[in-house]
Amino acid sequence: MGHSHTHSNDIGAGIKVAFFLNLAFALFEVVGGLWINSMAILSDALHDFADSLSLGLSWYLASYSERQGDERYSYGYRRFSLLSALINVVVLIAGSLLVLVEAVPRLVHAEHVNAQGMMVFAIIGIVVNGAAALRVRGGKTLNAKAVTWHLVEDVLGWAAVLAVSIVLSFQDIPVLDPLLSILITLYVLYNVIDNLKQTLSLFLQAVPKDIDMEEIKETILAIGPVCSVHHAHVWSLDGDHHVLTMHVVIHEDTTRDQVLQLKDEIKALTVGMGFEHTTIEIEYESERCAMKVAQQ
Repeated sequence: MGHSHTHSNDIGAGIKVAFFLNLAFALFEVVGGLWINSMAILSDALHDFADSLSLGLSWYLASYSERQGDERYSYGYRRFSLLSALINVVVLIAGSLLVLVEAVPRLVHAEHVNAQGMMVFAIIGIVVNGAAALRVRGGKTLNAKAVTWHLVEDVLGWAAVLAVSIVLSFQDIPVLDPLLSILITLYVLYNVIDNLKQTLSLFLQAVPKDIDMEEIKETILAIGPVCSVHHAHVWSLDGDHHVLTMHVVIHEDTTRDQVLQLKDEIKALTVGMGFEHTTIEIEYESERCAMKVAQQ
């Protein structure tokens, strides 16, 4: 079955742009942080360097995952995209925990900041990370989703910095900075942990949450010559491209032409469901299933 890789290539190009934007901004933060003597900006520069490393890995593995199957990886390399998603999520969780470790003590011991310097960096940060997020939005793989959350976290963080800098320009309430950072980080962590659960479940070859196994079985059972369905299995290569295998038992008097028609109907049903590989074994009622025999 042929597949278009245009959308996947667009996502890979988007991650590439996000990587270079993030890296350039991290270098800019180092210079600016030293110039305005801001430890907050320098700390965020370290965070952005870690983000850049993660984005670079995502870019490389997103491209690598487009390789066709070979003797070593017969299904292709799409699961490398899933590996990238896992690394990305782990890095994001570690970075979020680091932000909490830094922010919570400042609720008690709030520090004064340069409001004007914060405002300038916040505006640039929103523009840069927002542009990067727009480049990768719409990706359906868990890798693309993890990258998007990476960038959304940065946009939300800089939006909080901008809001705080505006308030601090008129009123000295330094506790606002760590308070907003904590709230945003907890929100991001909630979504990222959900992404981590999905990634781990797909690594363990769980059925993707957007696939209803019973509905697939019932749809196939409704086709004329089908008696029953067993050994039905679904798993995902990367959260977007799925694999379906099953045994379909048909009536004893089913002709060869009817079998060919049945195969065409089943293939038509899987189109649009995200199944990249579909394997259907046809068995007659009187035929002994080798897998059932092996399990006895």
